[in-house]
Amino acid sequence: MAIKITDECINCGACEPECPNNAIYEGGVEWALADGTTVKGSYTLMDGSQMDADQRNAPISVDTYYIVPNKCTECQGFHEEPQCAAVCPVDCCVPDEMYQETVDELMAKKDRLHL
Repeated sequence: MAIKITDECINCGACEPECPNNAIYEGGVEWALADGTTVKGSYTLMDGSQMDADQRNAPISVDTYYIVPNKCTECQGFHEEPQCAAVCPVDCCVPDEMYQETVDELMAKKDRLHL
């Protein structure tokens, strides 16, 4: 499953540079699938809808750092554990129960994000 950042986030920013998929953004910052990935053109999201990889999207959070679930692979294929959770000083990077994914699904997402 994807990782989420809880309201306990202190906005230290330690997590953002650790993400190999650039799935973590500062609160209030727009995001795009193409940021930090090799995705180009149309991309199929987890819900089956299509989005242009360069499309700028509204922030998921304006107050704290946030993780884009469609870009989060729990660091599968890069590291042994989610790096955001490993470096978070307040343990606010936790599994997001809304996004149940197997290791195989996470690896397939990684392969789609990094062609």
